[in-house]
Amino acid sequence: MKKKAARKNVPRQRHGSPQMSSLEKVFAIKWRAIGGQVLQLEYRFDPLRRWRFDAAHPASMVAIEVEGGLHCGGRHIQAAGYEADCQKYNAAALLGWTVFRLTAKSLKGWENLEAIRRHIERLCPTT
Repeated sequence: MKKKAARKNVPRQRHGSPQMSSLEKVFAIKWRAIGGQVLQLEYRFDPLRRWRFDAAHPASMVAIEVEGGLHCGGRHIQAAGYEADCQKYNAAALLGWTVFRLTAKSLKGWENLEAIRRHIERLCPTT
C-alpha cells in the first residue's frame, strides 16, 4: 500500500480558513498601529450565501476587503471572480454595508486607513 505524502505548510482553502494572506497581515498590523477600533476578521454577513468580509466593524456596518492578486492574474480580476465579487458587494450594499476595498498600493500609505478609521469613529464613537 502506498503512503500518502505529508502535507507540510500547505495553506487550507480560503473559505472557512483563519489563514491570512500577506496583504491582510499588512492591513492588520497597520490597523493596530493607527489605533483603529476592533474589527472582526472573516465576518460572515450573509448566512445564506456564506459570504464573508475580510474584516468588519458590525456596529457601524463598515467592511474592509483586501484585494490581492491584481498584478498576477488573481481571482479578483478574472471574469468569474470579478462577477462573484460584484454580486457580493451589491448584496452587502442592499443590506446597508459600506465596503472599502483596499489594494497593495492603497495600503502603502496611511491615508486610506486613517479615513476608514475616522469614518467608523463618526458612526460609532468610542467612550
